[in-house]
Amino acid sequence: MSLRSRPKHSVIVCHPSKDSFTRAIADRYAFAVRAVGHEVELRDLYAIGFDPVLKDGERPSTRGSDLAQDVGRELELLAGSDIFVLVYPIWFGMPPAMLKGYVDRVFGAGFSHRAVRERMMHPLMNGKALLSFTSSGSSRAWLDEQGAFESLRNVFDTYMRHAFSLASARRVHFPNIVEHAKKSYIDQCLFDVEQEARKAAADLLVPMFDRK
Repeated sequence: MSLRSRPKHSVIVCHPSKDSFTRAIADRYAFAVRAVGHEVELRDLYAIGFDPVLKDGERPSTRGSDLAQDVGRELELLAGSDIFVLVYPIWFGMPPAMLKGYVDRVFGAGFSHRAVRERMMHPLMNGKALLSFTSSGSSRAWLDEQGAFESLRNVFDTYMRHAFSLASARRVHFPNIVEHAKKSYIDQCLFDVEQEARKAAADLLVPMFDRK
C-alpha cells in the first residue's frame, strides 16, 4: 500500500471506440472506486494517441536506455498506484497491439531481461495488484478449445506477475460480447464489474489497518 491518503487505481483501457463495451467497463470501474473515495488515473490509449512502437534507444540493457518524453509522462501519472487495471478485448487470441506496446514501453521502461530473470523489484509495480478485464465475441469454451485463454493467462497474468514483481494477478472475462447482445446481459456484466471494483477497493484497505 502506498503512503498516499487514498488508494490509487490506474486503469489502462485499450479500444478504438469510445462507445465500446471495453470503455464502459473502465468507466463503471472508475465510478465504483471513486464512489468509495479512492483515486483513479484512467488512461485511454487510443484517446491519448499512445505510440506503442518501442524505439531502439528505449530497449533496456546493461548500458542503460533513453526515457522518451511520452513514457516519462505515463510513469509520472502511474506513480503511487496500488493496483493496475487492464481493460481490453481479445483479438485473434491476443491483446490489442497498442496494449502490448504499453507494456513494452511503459511497464518495461528501464527494466531489462536480466532484471526479470533475477526477480528484481520493479520500481513501479513491485508488491502491487494487477486486475484484468477482458471480453471476446466468442464463448469461453471456444477460447479454451483453441488454447487462447490459457496462453493469455500465462503471458499476461502469470508471467507479468513474476516479471514485474506484482503481489497478485487476477482476470475477469466476459464472453459473447457481440453487437446485438441483449441489454440485460450487458447490464449484468457491468454490474459484475462494479462488484469486482468494490472488492478490489476493499482489498486495498486491508494493509492500511495493518500498518503500525
